[in-house]
Amino acid sequence: MKKTVLIVDDDVDYLFQIKLKVEQFGFKVITAESQREAEKVLETFRPDLAIFDLMMEKEDSGFILSYKIKQKYPDVPVILATAVTAETGMTFHAAGGESESWIKADLVLDKGIRTDQLEKEIKKLLKL
Repeated sequence: MKKTVLIVDDDVDYLFQIKLKVEQFGFKVITAESQREAEKVLETFRPDLAIFDLMMEKEDSGFILSYKIKQKYPDVPVILATAVTAETGMTFHAAGGESESWIKADLVLDKGIRTDQLEKEIKKLLKL
């Protein structure tokens, strides 16, 4: 059975592009265009992996979604996709250091990641 990936981003063009890529990797994809919409999906559905945009309605929407999904489904891997580094110069790392205690994502990736790299990271997190 196909693994399902939940992708949440308020940029509908980016959302459509990433959805197509992830489907080409062989996964089923469910999308949401906001933190609120994603929270409704997560009330009744457990994805195998989630990719959240960092900044949506709020600057920390991705962090909030990561926190909420880990509370409900602790074993679901989460990727935070962000353009924050390109836009602000700020960097985040999910593993190690002081960021780890408050960033509940398994991986933080910059938007614009190469398709082959994204596929590799998803498969690594899903242990495929």
